[in-house]
Formats: sequence, structure tokens, C-alpha cells
Amino acid sequence: MKKIIKVKVSAGAKQDKIEETLFGDYKIRVRERAERGKANAKVIEIVAQYFDISKSKVSIERGVTQREKIIKITL
Repeated sequence: MKKIIKVKVSAGAKQDKIEETLFGDYKIRVRERAERGKANAKVIEIVAQYFDISKSKVSIERGVTQREKIIKITL
């Protein structure tokens, strides 16, 4: 089973945080800067922790270089 979620990422934040919006999307703040994939790696880690799954079950399907991303979670 898989789940697709939409996220909006803010890199360079003061702390790592994930929150669900009223529309079922997610806002993720990461401390890492958006360079050399550091922020994307942290986004995957945060999503995996939030859904209590391993990082290998989380992948960025669209928006690797954008703030708005589509993430696939394999359950």
C-alpha cells in the first residue's frame, strides 16, 4: 500500500518541524540549507519519523528542486 502526500518545505529554519495543514497537506521546516540534497535528506528523515517507518520507504516523487514536493510513502 502506498500513500502520496503534498509537502511545502522551508529550509534554513531554526528547528526541524512537521505539521499537517487543514487541507491534509504538510508543512515541513528543516535546519539544513537547500544545497547538495541536504534539506531533501532531512525531509525524508522527518517524514519517516512522523509516520514511524524506515527512511527507505519514503521517496520524493516530484519537486526535488522545489519547495513544494510530492512524497510517496510505501506502507
